[in-house]
Amino acid sequence: MQIAAVKTENQSVSGGGSWHALFTRHQHEKAVALALSNKNHEVYLPVYRSVRQWQDRAKEISLPLFPCYVFIRGGLDRQLEIVTTPGVLYVVAWGGRPAVVPQTQLDSVRRIIDSRLTVETHPYLQCGDRVRVKTGPLVGLEGILTRTKGVARLVVTMELLGRSAAVEIDILNVERIGPMPAFALAGRISISA
Repeated sequence: MQIAAVKTENQSVSGGGSWHALFTRHQHEKAVALALSNKNHEVYLPVYRSVRQWQDRAKEISLPLFPCYVFIRGGLDRQLEIVTTPGVLYVVAWGGRPAVVPQTQLDSVRRIIDSRLTVETHPYLQCGDRVRVKTGPLVGLEGILTRTKGVARLVVTMELLGRSAAVEIDILNVERIGPMPAFALAGRISISA
């Protein structure tokens, strides 16, 4: 699907005005981008190519890099027009105000898309997240994600002993299963009376 007015992988996202994120219904990103573009809004929907295999054929399709999100430049003076667009759920906000997406982050995304390298979505992981290994000899193992000098490590803890062990892992081989457990945080917080 090519939408001329929608900023896609071959177009720049630089220029004037602040960018904001819209949260959309699942699989409505392209329709939202097209509808807002038709309403003369500047939108950006980063997409990547993926090959899907069916029984009788393989087909290359374009998918949103950030499912359920479309970026819009300015236009919040017409916020009612934006949020009443079919498929738009809300404008992403921070502290009760529409959140501004830094231009540098959108430029980074554009460079990744323009590079023609293999791009795919990846879950957002932070140090301290509980993760589970998806593949390899440690499949199924759960622990806490840490990083040391750019190297991801899985920390497995023996709570009873108050000891831990860490192993280097490929960040692509883990999935987030939750935040750091409360009992681990409790040991780090001292409460004075």
